[in-house]
Amino acid sequence: MTERAIIIDGTNIFYRAYVVNPSLSTDGRPVGGLVGFLKTLQKLIREMKPTKVFVCWDGAGGSARRRSVVSSYKEGRKAIRLNRSDGVHMSLEEENKSKLEQMLRLLDYVDNLPMVQLIHDGVEADDMIAIICRELKGIQKIIISSDKDFYQLLDDETIIYRPVQAVYKTKNNILEEFKIHPNNFALARAVSGDKSDNLEGVPGAGLKTVAKRFPFLSEDRDYSITDLVDCCEEVEKPLKVHTGIVENYDKILKNYKIMQLYVPSVSFQVRDLVKSAVENYPKYYNKTEVVKMMMIDGFPEIRWDDLFVHSNRIAAS
Repeated sequence: MTERAIIIDGTNIFYRAYVVNPSLSTDGRPVGGLVGFLKTLQKLIREMKPTKVFVCWDGAGGSARRRSVVSSYKEGRKAIRLNRSDGVHMSLEEENKSKLEQMLRLLDYVDNLPMVQLIHDGVEADDMIAIICRELKGIQKIIISSDKDFYQLLDDETIIYRPVQAVYKTKNNILEEFKIHPNNFALARAVSGDKSDNLEGVPGAGLKTVAKRFPFLSEDRDYSITDLVDCCEEVEKPLKVHTGIVENYDKILKNYKIMQLYVPSVSFQVRDLVKSAVENYPKYYNKTEVVKMMMIDGFPEIRWDDLFVHSNRIAAS
C-alpha cells in the first residue's frame, strides 16, 4: 500500500461548506458546515485512499502574531454569511453562534475518527500544516485547501488539491503558471502583496512583473529580499518596479514575515506538539460514537458508508 497523507486546512474547508451547503437537521437547524465538511472528508478519503489524515484549525487569536507585524492583517474581510435560500432567516449574531456550534461539534466528530486533529491558541492552521509537511518524510502529502499561501510548500513529495475547482497543483504547475519556483513564491508575493489578507505590495509589481524582471526566481534555490534589492541597484536603467522594491524594503520585509510559513517565531511547544502527533499517529476509531452523534444532530439518513469503510482501513493500516 502506498503511504499517503492528506493534510486538511480545516478552517478553510469548513467555512466553504458552511456558506454553500443547504443541509438542515431533522428539527430545522442549519448544519451545512458540519454535513458539508464530513461529506468532503468522505469524498477525499474514498478517492485519495490516504493512510494518514491530519485536520488543522486556526487557534483562538491565531492571527495575533502576524497582526503584531502588520496591524491591518486580514482587516476589512466581510463576515462569513450563509449564501443560500433555504427558508431559514438568521441574524448575524445567530449565524455566528450556529457557525461556532457546528465547528465545535465537528471537532468532536474528528476526535472519534482515526485522524490527527491539531489546534493551538495563537497559531494559524497554515503554520501547523507547514510543520507537518516538514516532519513527514518519504511519503506523498496532499494539502487540501484553496489558499495560495501553500504554494511555497510544494516539492517532489507535496501537492495541493483545491476542492472548489477540483484541481491538483504541483511544483511544476506553479513553475509553468507563474515562472516562479515554490521556494521563492512567498518572496514574490511579499513584493506583489495579497489583497485577500489586506497586505499592500509594491505599486505596479504584480506576480507577472516580478517573474519577468527577476527570472532567477524560477531557480531551485532560496533567494532573499536582499538579493532582490541588490539586483535592483545593479540595473543601469531602473524601471518603476526596481525603484519600488528599493523604496519599499521595509514593507516587503513585513509582508514576507507574514507570508512565510513555519517561521522561527512559531514556538518550540507548538513544533513539539506537531512532531509528536506525526510520530505517534493514533489508530483510535469509534464508529458507534460517530453514528450516535449523527442521530443526535439530525442527519442519520445520509449515506456515510465510504466514511466508515475508509476509516476502518486507515485505523487498520
